Amino acid sequence: MSRRIDTEVIRPGDTAVLTMELQRGIVGTESLVPQLGEQLRAGGGVDSVRRLLAAARSAEVAVVHATVARRADGRRAASNAPILERAEAMSDHLLTGSVSAQLLPELGPEHGDITVERLHGVTPFTGTELDATLRGLGVRTIVLVGVSLNMGILGASMEAVGLGYRVVVPVDGVAGVPADYAADVIRHSLRHLATLSTVDDIAAAWPVPTERTEPAWT
Repeated sequence: MSRRIDTEVIRPGDTAVLTMELQRGIVGTESLVPQLGEQLRAGGGVDSVRRLLAAARSAEVAVVHATVARRADGRRAASNAPILERAEAMSDHLLTGSVSAQLLPELGPEHGDITVERLHGVTPFTGTELDATLRGLGVRTIVLVGVSLNMGILGASMEAVGLGYRVVVPVDGVAGVPADYAADVIRHSLRHLATLSTVDDIAAAWPVPTERTEPAWT
């Protein structure tokens, strides 16, 4: 289903890797829906994302983490959907600054990464500074990884396309539940919005930095 990526589409100066909700309280040990993290790991997704981020940082491709959290007082978050009503009922989960709101430790954030936190909704652009951040970085293409294919990845792709970005999705860096439904989302919806690829093909398109040597006279 995926195809080899055109290197011009993901040039380092025009591209950012955007991770979606790869947090401890969503796909880690603090998750309230452990099946999602299990599905991501079963497909090697965490390791794939880790390798992609390492390649991006080495090639000076921007790395941006889209996270979700909630204030302890619940402000700035409307409970206007069933999933948001359930989140409101979990008063101690994904609080800003809490362990559950942190990224998976193997993914960062590292020096130079940018984190954009969302306090409401189910997609990363609406109500956040994500669009302004990406435009400030000169980004035209988003390499999108994370969870979930059920809502977040699909919604982020729609928003990004609507805002004028090109979207690339490595299929080994995303997950949803159940697995057969996630595969259907890729097959029937996501392929119409994004260029589908793999982590290895994307990483291979980025230059590997050469080791710098000091001149003999220094």
